[in-house]
Amino acid sequence: MFTKMKNIDTAFRYVRGFTMLVIVGCIIVCCYTVYKSLRSVTLMQDKVYILANGKALEAYASDRKDNVPIEARDHVKTFHKLFFTLDPDDKVIKTNTTKALYLADDSAKRIYDDLKENGFYSGIISGNISQTIQIDSVTIDVKEYPYRFNCYAKQHIIRTTSIVNRNLITSGSLRNVSRSDNNPHGFLIERWETIENKDLSVENRK
Repeated sequence: MFTKMKNIDTAFRYVRGFTMLVIVGCIIVCCYTVYKSLRSVTLMQDKVYILANGKALEAYASDRKDNVPIEARDHVKTFHKLFFTLDPDDKVIKTNTTKALYLADDSAKRIYDDLKENGFYSGIISGNISQTIQIDSVTIDVKEYPYRFNCYAKQHIIRTTSIVNRNLITSGSLRNVSRSDNNPHGFLIERWETIENKDLSVENRK
């Protein structure tokens, strides 16, 4: 009788131990599954598909801090190309300068207003002058915020009788703002000023 009870007790302990092992194993498997699922969701959120020419291209999102120097330089280049690319067409001038002024504060607006008041843009139109800019380099100091920058560029001014090449150096700072269709990089140029803008050469046109 006692032997039979002892065997039943031993069997019960074995069953209980086996059941505990199964439960612990299920918990481990469930935790691992949840972990892998969350990791997969996180990776998928960082993955972007771009449709180009009917083909889906895979891209990965990254933190803004990883791209600050690249985005900041492109913001400065975009602003200068818009502000200094001019043709003898009032609509072209207005379109380019309006886009440029979305990327900077009132320091750029003041320069624009001064040029307009002094008849610079009307002179472009009446003189059939075209102006382009070539950005040589942009330096960004990301160690301190707002980020200071210097832009080094060449201007090419095409008149009916000559082509003028000018050296252009500007400086300013960048602060973070919300991204929008008008400002996709999320930067705003502040305290923008021209350090140098002098003629390098003048070529007579035949």
